[in-house]
Amino acid sequence: MKKANASKALKAAAGALRDAEQHLMKTYRRPPVVFVRGKGCYLYDPAGNAYLDFLGGIAVNALGYSHPRMVRVIQREAKHAVHFSNLFHSSFQGPLAKKLAEWSGLDRVFFTNSGTEAVEGALKLARAYAKKNANSMGRPKTRILALENSFHGRTFGAVSVTYPAKYREPFEPLVPGAEFVRFNDVADLQEKFTSDVCAIIMEPIQGEGGITAVSDEFWSAARKLSAANGAALIADEIQCGLGRTGRHFTYQKFAETPDIVTVAKPLAGGLPLGAVIASEKFAEGFTPGIHGTTFGGGPLVCAAALEFLKIVEEEDLLKNVREQSAEIVSGLKGLQARFDFIREVRGEGLILGLDLSIEGAPIVEEAMRQRLIINCTHEHILRFLPPFIIRKKDVQGFLGTFTKVLEKAPRKAWAQEHKLHSQDALRTGKAAGAKGQAQAVAR
Repeated sequence: MKKANASKALKAAAGALRDAEQHLMKTYRRPPVVFVRGKGCYLYDPAGNAYLDFLGGIAVNALGYSHPRMVRVIQREAKHAVHFSNLFHSSFQGPLAKKLAEWSGLDRVFFTNSGTEAVEGALKLARAYAKKNANSMGRPKTRILALENSFHGRTFGAVSVTYPAKYREPFEPLVPGAEFVRFNDVADLQEKFTSDVCAIIMEPIQGEGGITAVSDEFWSAARKLSAANGAALIADEIQCGLGRTGRHFTYQKFAETPDIVTVAKPLAGGLPLGAVIASEKFAEGFTPGIHGTTFGGGPLVCAAALEFLKIVEEEDLLKNVREQSAEIVSGLKGLQARFDFIREVRGEGLILGLDLSIEGAPIVEEAMRQRLIINCTHEHILRFLPPFIIRKKDVQGFLGTFTKVLEKAPRKAWAQEHKLHSQDALRTGKAAGAKGQAQAVAR
């Protein structure tokens, strides 16, 4: 019977691959593997092979797969109601908004269906606030600053503040008014932060951008400039927030709080839900009818999200994130000493990366062959986003398998033109930074 079931599952998977090849738009390069279920930190293919997931659905599956408390809540609420119109109250929106306000230190929440919609909402809120508080004698505040190597989403507003050209150029012209600041370059920020800026948006730790962290100095400068100019400081915590760094939010390591925060990925345990969280001051930019959503914040997804936040608290998962992070980082630094193509171990908590001097794609492919799920960004930075529930034995399993992957994977040199471009950008950034510091001293 088991063999018959396995044969049936394999046949269904083959059919799913054929249908995908014929009918899905070609927006992803996927390996020819079909996953049929998940449990804990593992995914399973139709043959029953287990894959250790150190990507976590790209930071979505913070509780892994099939967490029993999440399953119970989703089943319970599916029997009651999946959707109510946002013209009416439901049982879970208010309590979930309260919990997010408590975690963030901010005041009010707007629910969305996704991270990119949360970014859209945050940008609209910043412009609405600026227009509402405009000085009739001054220029309108409409410009939005973002950082180089940023990634904020795929919709028009979000992609307009996303830096890599490959995401923006196919869809130009984009939303006007966006400009990019050199990463962690305070002088460049000061030069570009003029009186017509309504917002600056940044990820405290860039995910797609290579697991790079905003510095204390840059964050503080952005906070001061935003306050002085009546602009919004927006923290995009869609990938690095809601516990992933061992704090409720990554920005809580800084002394100053943002005005607006965007969250999504892990919020509803795998169901689609995002949110814009704002201070009372900036939340007043939205009034009835100015912004809305059909599906955002439905009863089932909000119930799931409230349960997710409770699980993180009650199972002390922030502590586990910090402890397992220390184990992983220690292991990765040991591998760095052994493999000379590992240039740097990056990140904190369970948003970690390895900067390589070789291409990362062959390593990701070899990892998949050895049933370890990771990915690569910027062609040479491996990214690890494991679930918050990982245990020491999962970490040891990861390090053991990953060591074999590094030993076996082909070492393909990272394209020389990319190296030269990176070096030129670094030299330019350092030169601009030095010039800006001299100007700041002169002022």
